[in-house]
Amino acid sequence: MNKKTDRQLSPDHTSPYPVSRLAPAFNLVDLAKEIEQADEMLANRAGSQLKIIAEQVKILQQQAKSILEQTARDQQIHRARCNFQKKPGQVYHLYQNSHGNSLLSMLSPDDWQGKPPYRFIGSYRLESDRSWTLYQGDNTEDKNDHLKAIHQLLNDQP
Repeated sequence: MNKKTDRQLSPDHTSPYPVSRLAPAFNLVDLAKEIEQADEMLANRAGSQLKIIAEQVKILQQQAKSILEQTARDQQIHRARCNFQKKPGQVYHLYQNSHGNSLLSMLSPDDWQGKPPYRFIGSYRLESDRSWTLYQGDNTEDKNDHLKAIHQLLNDQP
């Protein structure tokens, strides 16, 4: 603006306010409505984004709980009494005696002809990372197969 004439010397389209009598009326009520609408839309957007984050946190909490439970189970199996050296890839059978102590055995309930001397808890395969996978015969989830599949998918990418 030129201080002498109080007129804008640049093109009208660069003016921060209406300079034409044909421009729409600009009043305070319209401005307040526009601000209110913007605030409402921003609040809705922020709320939606926070809801997504809350759902992700819930999923992460469930995953953390699952990891801690699996770790506790694996520790219990590792601490079970056994009279042999455990080797990855082998299936072992967990029992509990009458005193509540855990025992790890190479003998399955079938090897005891269905009458093991202790209460049978489950069969587990020792993995190479020293974790345990519940062994259910041919339906056992093979971690190595999953790793091989992931490796193959990564290598097949162009």
